Amino acid sequence: MARLFSGAAPAYTAGVQSPPRPPGRETVMQRLLLAVGLAALTFLAPDAVQPSRAADAEPPAFAPSDWPWWRGPRRDGTADPDQRPPLKWAEGENVLWKVPVPGRGHGSPVVVGDQVFLTTAEHDRQVQSVLCLDRRTGKTVWQAEVHRGGFTDGGNNKSSLASSTPACDGRRVFINFLNNRAIWTTALSRDGKRLWQTKVADYVLHQGFGSSPAVYGPLVIVSADHKGAGVIAALDRATGKEVWSRPRPKLPNYASPIILEASGREQLVMTGCNLVSSFEPLTGKTLWEVKGATEECVTSAVTDGRHVFTSGGYPRNHVAAVKADGSGIAWDNKTRVYVPSMLFRDGHLYAVMDEGNAVCWKSDTGAEVWKGRLGGTFSASPVLVGEHILATNESGKTYVFKASPKEFDLVAENQLGNEVFATPTVCGGRIYMRIVVKQNGSRQEKLVCIGTK
Repeated sequence: MARLFSGAAPAYTAGVQSPPRPPGRETVMQRLLLAVGLAALTFLAPDAVQPSRAADAEPPAFAPSDWPWWRGPRRDGTADPDQRPPLKWAEGENVLWKVPVPGRGHGSPVVVGDQVFLTTAEHDRQVQSVLCLDRRTGKTVWQAEVHRGGFTDGGNNKSSLASSTPACDGRRVFINFLNNRAIWTTALSRDGKRLWQTKVADYVLHQGFGSSPAVYGPLVIVSADHKGAGVIAALDRATGKEVWSRPRPKLPNYASPIILEASGREQLVMTGCNLVSSFEPLTGKTLWEVKGATEECVTSAVTDGRHVFTSGGYPRNHVAAVKADGSGIAWDNKTRVYVPSMLFRDGHLYAVMDEGNAVCWKSDTGAEVWKGRLGGTFSASPVLVGEHILATNESGKTYVFKASPKEFDLVAENQLGNEVFATPTVCGGRIYMRIVVKQNGSRQEKLVCIGTK
């Protein structure tokens, strides 16, 4: 996740469709597909509110060099393979800029155009806000206050009140916050003005909250699993009005809604609450649901097109391959991959276990190919860039290793800061990393841009 614990940040820190293409005939096709999708919504869910024409007329827009939401353009932790970010860095080496960030948060940075968006919670001022930084220099462009007061105390000591990763559709920035014992989704303009704010659900705090919004067609999809009346809902991107909602089990859970293309269709997948659930993204119609997860999950599912791969850590550890048509479980094991989300590449599934081991499985059978020791405890999710995987532990050390089934091949170890919970963002040949520097009893969060000049 950016996750609950980190910005997947999952709650511990989250994310249209396929990666962007150049404008032209593809743009026309995007609009046609949106129109067909809206027609399907009308016929399949006649009681649902239809999205506004404004949202319909504005398909999500971003460049291949952007990172618009949780887990990147493909929603699976895979960065553009054609970029070449540095594989080695340190203080004074390949650090282009480093700026202080007020408050505390585990949400990952989102990068669109010349802007970087980041969430934070300042306990001294009791303010939850979104920061906008200049992509080239790191200078603060604006800070938009989303909530003042209403801070909810408690939860896991690794959680934060700004663990959700924003999502940007090219025109608006969407963010989820837990505030005043409820989950709220807010839309800001690209210049920091509040456009709308919608209460998603009341929320019973257990470990924390970090579910990130997912942009799909005219919708922004949000979830709030908890011990009260959980919900997954789709809001109109332009107005914030609820288009559809579905109740969820009354259990604590921290996964973000994720859209996957699997079994020949786009599916909205939620894991946790002892279930793997698939919905039609535009209408919320349940496609299938199986008992293929544990109660509390943090990670975002990935797919090979035939399976949906899930993992969880409470009350049991598991990694599972669920058949993407909902017909059952292909394989599972008892590996603990609770917080960091997994990666898929060329018939193999890669994971970083919370306890500090990297592992590779064959995706079709679950057979273990190799396991390698990294070090430390992990909350941030790994990111795949070409043939390399970047995995950062909670102490700020990033391990770079090959995404290859041949063997565990550790390429580099890089240290920045003393603490990291947020998942790094990799786009445009640069790495954006949210770190914590601890010195003389003080704690200062910073956003670092790693790259070559």
